[in-house]
Amino acid sequence: MLNVYEQISSNKRRSVLVIMFFVVFVSAFGWFFTYLYDYDWTFLFFALLVSGVGSYISWYNSDSIALSLARAVPANPKDYQKYHSILGNLARVAGIPTPKAYIIPSQALNAFACGRDPEHAAIAVTAGLLDKLDRTELEGVLAHELSHIKNYDTRLMTIVMVLVGSISMVLNWAWRISFRGGRDRDDRGGSALIMVIGLLFIILAPILAQLMQFAISRRREFLADASSAFLTRQPSGLISALKKIAANENIELETASTATAHLYIDDPVTKETHGSWLAQLFSTHPPLKERIAALEGQAG
Repeated sequence: MLNVYEQISSNKRRSVLVIMFFVVFVSAFGWFFTYLYDYDWTFLFFALLVSGVGSYISWYNSDSIALSLARAVPANPKDYQKYHSILGNLARVAGIPTPKAYIIPSQALNAFACGRDPEHAAIAVTAGLLDKLDRTELEGVLAHELSHIKNYDTRLMTIVMVLVGSISMVLNWAWRISFRGGRDRDDRGGSALIMVIGLLFIILAPILAQLMQFAISRRREFLADASSAFLTRQPSGLISALKKIAANENIELETASTATAHLYIDDPVTKETHGSWLAQLFSTHPPLKERIAALEGQAG
């Protein structure tokens, strides 16, 4: 397993590589339609615009988008004193600025962190998590999320969220115009080949979006769990919290989607704890039972 410093370096490299991959893929998409429509450069211009704006937003505004999609609201310090107290104390121990605190109005048990670096980070927890977890358990969850921030997991995770959404938008655009077809070309064979390539683009786009999510190694959750235990000195807190989360997985988190599932402490879309091996394969998280077992081994 990667250590913390290797994880930070890896996340910074992957963040840049994911953005580069996105720009190349969307630009290739635009070039295809430019060629198909007798070099109508509008398509390439649009693709470059999408890739440029998408990359900029993913770097500078991905945290705001993630919080907005989750319908998270700022946690008033007067109403959530325990939440703010724990977060501030743990941030000082971790040696990073205290992230902004948010609440997701849902009775599901979940939480996520976002932000491009520790200086621009936020943590959002569900109302259900605050209601059902005691102080030690909440410390374990918040320490887990702080570890994601300190390790720069959040930069990679939120960038991927925005770019996956952008690929979905480009795919929808491609579907709409693909049925119109291109103008007649003298080179019928070449035109047919380009059509096949375009069809492959459309088929592969959602698969590539999923692979972008898989670029976020599942090992990040094991490392964040271990870092949480080290930070709080009480592995039992996170162990108990994960068990409660597993026991309440049937409560739906309405604001979650496949584009944001990888952000959360527990995958709110794929119920890997109770799912089949195929569900586990496509989940963005390792099964909770494996994470609990790893923590119990660390505690032992």
